[in-house]
Amino acid sequence: MAPLIIPPLLQRRSSDEYSPLPWRAEDRRALDALADLTPEFAVDRRGTAATLRAIDTAHGGGFYAVPEAATHDLDAADELFAGREPVVDVQTHLVDPDKWSGSGADALAGFLRMADPDRWGGEIDLRLLDGAAWAACVFGASETAIALLTSTPGPSAVNVLSNPQIAAARDVVDRYAGTGRVLTHTIVHPNASDAELDGMERWRDELRPAGWKCYTLWGPPTAGSPTGGWFLDDDETGFRFLERVDALGPRVVAAHKGIGGPVPSASVAAASPRDIGPAAAAFPEITFLVYHSGYERDPYGEEGTYNARSPHGVDRLVKSVRDAGIGIDGNVYAELGTTWFLMLRRPREAAHVLGKLLSTLGPDRVVWGTDCAWYGSPQPLIDAFRAFNIPPAMQEEFGYPALDPDTKERILSRNARRVYGIDAMPSTDRHWAAHAGFELCHAITDAEG
Repeated sequence: MAPLIIPPLLQRRSSDEYSPLPWRAEDRRALDALADLTPEFAVDRRGTAATLRAIDTAHGGGFYAVPEAATHDLDAADELFAGREPVVDVQTHLVDPDKWSGSGADALAGFLRMADPDRWGGEIDLRLLDGAAWAACVFGASETAIALLTSTPGPSAVNVLSNPQIAAARDVVDRYAGTGRVLTHTIVHPNASDAELDGMERWRDELRPAGWKCYTLWGPPTAGSPTGGWFLDDDETGFRFLERVDALGPRVVAAHKGIGGPVPSASVAAASPRDIGPAAAAFPEITFLVYHSGYERDPYGEEGTYNARSPHGVDRLVKSVRDAGIGIDGNVYAELGTTWFLMLRRPREAAHVLGKLLSTLGPDRVVWGTDCAWYGSPQPLIDAFRAFNIPPAMQEEFGYPALDPDTKERILSRNARRVYGIDAMPSTDRHWAAHAGFELCHAITDAEG
């Protein structure tokens, strides 16, 4: 008997923060339905279509609208997953192999090995995570037109990618693919030292970031934050940082909220989005992108309807912005990187999470992100999102809006274009990605030197 082929959307992978979700009865039913999937089908959109049909059936139907023809006819699959507008991915990652040492690399390696022991069980193959792999996965193997490159938390000495390296990657892509294909973050740790805040003006001028990225869960206990981490609405750290953003620009702050970690700790508490509402109300000229939307993976339970009395996960973000009087068309955006990856095979939970975000923030305030290249090509994630629906019964029962094609295109493209002031879309040609990898890797290394 041939070994069972597990398509990408059902593989037990994780983010850099999370070990794999355990197999559940629904997952096993979906895998059983794919027992006859052949290798040539598994690697293209027919495999994606078959996987989504299997997931949908295992969960009672109504979530993924995938006709049977798309599981064996590539033209039908391409037609099913076709989009109308170029995709903008506001969260992508790569690493510098020369910086693969220290606490940052150790943490990432540990999660990769837990996520996929068959792939990462031995020595980590850094060729799957470097600049060439990022270009090949994000641009060469997906329809992504614009990608924002960001990084993990930690100062340069212990991080796998530094702020100058992020900017260097953008500059190489500009030369190969034309200006505008890559946007960048500059990572700021305002709780580390005053030097981080003092350096923001120079970073703005030299690195030209499209926005500032912060990790409130990062940092050891200090006098100002005895439990570790910090919050955007505290006077000691958060407000000083936001005052600097407001004065210097760009007035875009991406804050990691949710996806706190596999083990509860004091610093994980600082990943709560409870500070988003107060911070956004205090700084109305700043646009806040809530990375991961406050989502926290529960291995055994799932998010359901909004619970204001005991909020967890995305409910914490909903409560925070509602309590602060920020609603539809406000200055808070929810981002879906890793969140969609973790939810897509739990479609009822996905419908609740997306329904709550759309009801609270509106269809113009949710943006697309993937966290790739942690997960390889983001194309299966894009295709799955395009096929996903909030079932009419859930719309009626819980008051959720429909996730119609126009709303999906806003999330995949238009909303991020508004945030980052993208007026003209660049070429979506992919061929450059195969040629830029060598120079990308060298430019990233040289930037750190």
